[in-house]
Amino acid sequence: GRRLLNDTDPTLVDRTPYSIDEAENLELSPTRSRFTWRGYQIELLIPGRFNVANAIAALHVADQLGYDIADAAAGLGSVERVKGRFEAVNVDGADVDVVVDYSHKPDALIAMLSAAREVGHGRLIVVFGAGGDRDRVKRPQMGQAAVRGADRVIITSDNPRHEDPDAIIEDILRGCEGDGSVTVEPDRASAIALAIAQAAPGDLVVIAGKGHETTQTVGDQKFPFDDAAHARRALERRAATGQSRPQVGNQ
Repeated sequence: GRRLLNDTDPTLVDRTPYSIDEAENLELSPTRSRFTWRGYQIELLIPGRFNVANAIAALHVADQLGYDIADAAAGLGSVERVKGRFEAVNVDGADVDVVVDYSHKPDALIAMLSAAREVGHGRLIVVFGAGGDRDRVKRPQMGQAAVRGADRVIITSDNPRHEDPDAIIEDILRGCEGDGSVTVEPDRASAIALAIAQAAPGDLVVIAGKGHETTQTVGDQKFPFDDAAHARRALERRAATGQSRPQVGNQ
């Protein structure tokens, strides 16, 4: 492998092992990651242990190629997250964390909830649905992934297209049988508002499925819909009232 690499690049590349265990004083939150590496203080605007591991790999590469580590560390701190990929929704005075993520398949939902569990400090609440006119097999799998990965699940609509939203939700519910943590709210805006209102201080609410999308497709029409914008309004209402909505039973 190294000979092939150096056939096209005259720089000799040694294989250097690295590990996330090299990160000292590691602090993870839903909005950022902080750690120390070889005495350098590094702050990433992207959360998650896997991103810390990637940053350490990048630092090793920079070191091997002779770049100044202080410059490399500063550069990592300026890397912005991709919109809709574990994107934090920030509102002054909010006492819960909210992120928006594009995960809309079972494996992606599992991985995202696992990453969310690492950075959250309270309960993990997920709001999600499944797209219409798409693979029906994945729907119960997503339901199962949600109840296994989160403490509370709110199932809603996500681009139902030409299908009945309630029928899509029923497909998802087949993977959630016997789990009392599930609430159904077909209206996506109401589902987002409900999750944020019912969250306790310190909880993490993840709104999954649409990510960067700014429309909801119903039939042949696309209606404006932005998960982050709806979450921001719900957080602002919560911050303005200074209290969360009382818990209610499953719907």
